[in-house]
Amino acid sequence: MEEPLFISFEGIDKSGKSSQVKLLAEYLEKMNYEVVKTCEPGGTRVGQKIKLILLRPSSQISSISEFFLYLADRAEHVRQVIKLALEARKIVISDRFSDATV
Repeated sequence: MEEPLFISFEGIDKSGKSSQVKLLAEYLEKMNYEVVKTCEPGGTRVGQKIKLILLRPSSQISSISEFFLYLADRAEHVRQVIKLALEARKIVISDRFSDATV
């Protein structure tokens, strides 16, 4: 692949994003492309901890705090996963990305 490629799937919960990520990754891998599948929130170790906080009903955090937790997750996700994969000229397919926080 000449240029790195980043693809994100967006949609409401249970709309089939993860299934589409899996299908596309399998297709591209059969065509001998190197693919990195990832997700938000939770694409890193820190992100997994943040996801637990966000999904815990007892958290009772403010909406602005929730927003900043999503941003913290994204910052780590980009630094630890996406940037490195794109620099290695891999195709990155993400189950959600920045559109999910608009």
